[in-house]
Amino acid sequence: MYNKIILIGRLTADPELRFTPGGVPVSRFTLAVNRNFSNKQGERDTDFIDVVVWRNLAETCSNYLKKGYMAAVDGRLQIRSYDDNQGIRRKAAEVIAENVRFLDRGKDSHGQGGQSAGGYRPKNNEDDLSEVPFTEDDIPF
Repeated sequence: MYNKIILIGRLTADPELRFTPGGVPVSRFTLAVNRNFSNKQGERDTDFIDVVVWRNLAETCSNYLKKGYMAAVDGRLQIRSYDDNQGIRRKAAEVIAENVRFLDRGKDSHGQGGQSAGGYRPKNNEDDLSEVPFTEDDIPF
């Protein structure tokens, strides 16, 4: 069996960072992903896909991703069930991220490009921000 999903889109809001009762960081955000085809009006529809990120990667995403930034996410699709306020059983689909790549560079306070989101810069001073370093311990499974 195989469950793999890869998305590239823009964040609809800043990531929301929370902690489990055990202190494990978890971050949630939504990616707006355009479809590859146009509708009858000649416009592209957009899907809004919920993403969940765990541990150190959650904190990194929360610190350096912002609303409107483009990101690539790969992970697995998870469907979970819950009861809403009226007791009706609902299902929610979300992507559990294994890897997140930052595809936009942030702007500094003077509107100049070249700085990444949140002021993060790689230690070797390269401008390539496509890969933020993390270890296998950052992946929650």
